[in-house]
Amino acid sequence: MKKIFLILILLLGSVSYTNAEIKRIVSGNLNAKITIIAYESLTCSHCADFHKDVYPQLKKDYLDTGLAKIEFRHFPLDVAAFNASKIAQCKQDQSLEILKSLYSNQKEWIKGNTIELVNENLKKFIKKAGFEINFEKCINDKKIEDFVLNDRIEGASKFKVNATPTIIINNEKFEKSLNYKNLKKTLEKLI
Repeated sequence: MKKIFLILILLLGSVSYTNAEIKRIVSGNLNAKITIIAYESLTCSHCADFHKDVYPQLKKDYLDTGLAKIEFRHFPLDVAAFNASKIAQCKQDQSLEILKSLYSNQKEWIKGNTIELVNENLKKFIKKAGFEINFEKCINDKKIEDFVLNDRIEGASKFKVNATPTIIINNEKFEKSLNYKNLKKTLEKLI
């Protein structure tokens, strides 16, 4: 009887999981006048620099004040970034924390000369960081895989994204050098 009950719980749990809507990783006021889209690859060192050097000030001045929101979109440049994107997207309530952790600790999990070794390091890192994720389920989830790939396809076709990070502000590609000073000049014109 316990086995049947356990099987039912597992089946119902997996049904609700696969039917759950996949949500964007967003920070800031959802109804803000300014929408920033950041196309990123989790193995990109420039993306990690953006999260370390630009994002904290952007968060303080525009996101936390309600003036803007930022949507992080996936543009994986390799299989390791693709798998890390699936992990970041997998657990909705931890997604921003996972994203930040993956960027700030890139060198810890991007190791290995095969995708199997990189995946093993990613799995160890996620566990060590304390994120409660079923790694295999997330890596093999076709809905999440499609979500990540559709971000990349949309970025390339709609905004001509060809490098990361690429920033889009209110549906216009940000063409200047990506630093806080340049970003702030552009955002101030939109307030």
